[in-house]
Amino acid sequence: MNGFGKPIGVIAITLFLLLACSYTVNQTEQVIITQFGRPIGLPITDPGLHFKLPFVQQVNSFDKRYLAWDGPMVEMSTKDKTYVQVDTFARWRITDPMRYYLRLRDERSAQSRLEDILGSETRTAIARHELIEVVRTDKQRKPLQDESLAGLAGEEAGIGVLRPIRVGRAAIENDVYAAAAPKLAEFGVELLDVRFKRINYNRQVLERIHQRMISERLQIAQRFRSEGEGEAARIHGNKERDINEIESAAYKRVQEIQGEADAKAAEIYAKAYAQKPEAAEFYKFLKSMETYRSVIGSESSLVLSTDSELFGWLKRAEAKGR
Repeated sequence: MNGFGKPIGVIAITLFLLLACSYTVNQTEQVIITQFGRPIGLPITDPGLHFKLPFVQQVNSFDKRYLAWDGPMVEMSTKDKTYVQVDTFARWRITDPMRYYLRLRDERSAQSRLEDILGSETRTAIARHELIEVVRTDKQRKPLQDESLAGLAGEEAGIGVLRPIRVGRAAIENDVYAAAAPKLAEFGVELLDVRFKRINYNRQVLERIHQRMISERLQIAQRFRSEGEGEAARIHGNKERDINEIESAAYKRVQEIQGEADAKAAEIYAKAYAQKPEAAEFYKFLKSMETYRSVIGSESSLVLSTDSELFGWLKRAEAKGR
């Protein structure tokens, strides 16, 4: 029994030593061997089985794939003193594992350093540009415009039209990348890309934007009201003009008809009263009476001479009444 146990012990010790001396490098990893905390040799990037001194040397693995850095939402000020909340995203990888190990040691430290450098450069870039440069991506962009806003003039002409920009958000992202990449290269890190994942307005800024939108819509509504009032005034004026024309034409026609009727009546009277001298005298009397009736009122006072025609008729009427 004892003789059989010795080979097993030797085999177990041998396997343990082999496991302690060997290690495997994955195809997505790169390894640095350290001895008492100091790097030994060159970084190992070839995948497969490798060997080291047991117990003395340690294996330090680093990912050689593209890694992500997702920064926190940070509030910062633009050049025009407008506060925005910027959420930044970046991709990076370890290109110099030896320098990376000596300066940062692990990914946690790398993420912290990325946050320091990218956050600082983002604040600097945002502070150099106005709000419209930060939120606009492409200076060639043309927004959709409501057809009802076409033809605006004066102050209203700027409603629904984007202000021109000089740089744009994409160029600001490139500025952040250009400033941060050399600083991260000192740590053995290659910065691949930087993007602003989200830009939110500050609460006070959002309220100002809403007020501006409301003001613009009120201007548009006032323009429509003014156009409606002008159209109503035009329609009302046309109506009054048409009414005046119709009334004028009707009055003219009434006068023509009345004139024709008076002429016809006069002709009839003339024919009737011209037949005998007595009829003509009677016609003259009737017309005189009608004239006096329209001229003399109930409260009128008359002074008549004895040779006046009216006095003579009144004397005749008095004589006949007796």
